[in-house]
Amino acid sequence: MQVRDKLYIDGAWVPSNGKGTLEVLNSSTEEVMGTIPEGTADDVDKAVKAARAAFPGWSQTSVEERAKYVQRITEGLQARMMEIAQLIAGEVGMPLNLSMMIQAGLPTVTFGSVATILDTFQFEEQIGNSIVTKEPVGVVGAITPWNYPLHQIALKVAPALAAGCTVVLKPSEVAPLNAFVLAEIIDSVGLPAGVFNLVTGIGPVVGEAIAAHPEVDMVSFTGSTAAGKRVSEVASGTVKRVALELGGKSPNVILDDANLEQAVTDGVGKAFLNSGQTCTALTRMIVPRSKLAEVEAIAVKAAEGYTPGDPFADGTRLGPLVSEVQRERVRGYITKGIDEGAKLLTGGVEAPEGLDKGFFVRPTVFSDVTNQMTIAREEIFGPVLSILPYDTEEEAIEIANDTVYGLAGGVWSGDADKAKQVARKIRAGQVEVNGGSFNPQAPFGGFKQSGRGREAGKFGLEEFLEIKAMQL
Repeated sequence: MQVRDKLYIDGAWVPSNGKGTLEVLNSSTEEVMGTIPEGTADDVDKAVKAARAAFPGWSQTSVEERAKYVQRITEGLQARMMEIAQLIAGEVGMPLNLSMMIQAGLPTVTFGSVATILDTFQFEEQIGNSIVTKEPVGVVGAITPWNYPLHQIALKVAPALAAGCTVVLKPSEVAPLNAFVLAEIIDSVGLPAGVFNLVTGIGPVVGEAIAAHPEVDMVSFTGSTAAGKRVSEVASGTVKRVALELGGKSPNVILDDANLEQAVTDGVGKAFLNSGQTCTALTRMIVPRSKLAEVEAIAVKAAEGYTPGDPFADGTRLGPLVSEVQRERVRGYITKGIDEGAKLLTGGVEAPEGLDKGFFVRPTVFSDVTNQMTIAREEIFGPVLSILPYDTEEEAIEIANDTVYGLAGGVWSGDADKAKQVARKIRAGQVEVNGGSFNPQAPFGGFKQSGRGREAGKFGLEEFLEIKAMQL
């Protein structure tokens, strides 16, 4: 049980102005694993003022010095990786071995890579009679989700600090304990007071206060499309910059010359990673109608290999969902899929056998899904895969793009050039070609209602910079 009773503001651990506390539940046991302060708008104001006061000094700190601080934070994360992995396995439910690689590993990689990018990044260039400089945008409000909690924090905090910005962070109240570990590391490396601030609480209070605050220059938000629209609306009052990483309903187009065993098995894994609680999850598998029966058999076999269970137990491949609210939401979508006539191949709404405690859902696969069904239109955020048949390649591309989202996608073909050709026609920010692996240096972000802006690598750094031209 972790009791966190202070916020981190202006280089010190301070009590919240409010008296409320929020409970953090272990997603596998449903027991309280920690408590955090329920922050207020006054706490946000205090944090923003601290960040504003720290900005002139931090923005003028040399790039080399900023890189050293980011590198020290990287080393602090490396030293506490197992602790972070265990914490997030409890909060979110990702199996521990995966949590170590992804939930603890990726944030460490992100901080480290940002420090390296600063070595070669050009903050200034001459164009004709102008010197064009890239300068920090100012005070950044970072609002992050619960599914990859520390990784999403790192994607914002690391480049913002490297760019010379100061930060006010609101992590998700569902999985916030890992953010306190980061704050402890930042405190231990001696980052100047006010450069990084942590205010916990709920979105309608703390998130809204950050988005509305006149002294916040930019809001970087990751979460649902509905919440992202609200952030944009509130932020528009002061015309501040807004970066949004939102939802997805990502297509996985399997062409008729693909290796089905490889493509379908990989596709099920991409749909079920983190119990399907992944914005880039390839949840719509678009397959040749002539091979539907073969695809179904491979998908069922693969899905039934995802054994739900305790994230800390050996052999668990599928942890719980993060909360009761999320579990009921996902079960509701499974019911809707059945009601709308999709063919349930495996899974369903019942709790997995022997797992009545914890927010578990059966790994579920539907077939004969049409793109008009709710389970093909809306983001489910659970281990639910929809298989959609097509008759022609043109129809497959049409189905892939028939969505309000455009975050990710996949294409499989026996011909790599053909796969790339189809990938270019999919309107999404990232497309895997024949299972191409995740690249933490590549730009991450979406088209359409999946968001605005890019994270990761040098593209993520540029989001936190303003451009100035000095005419000579």
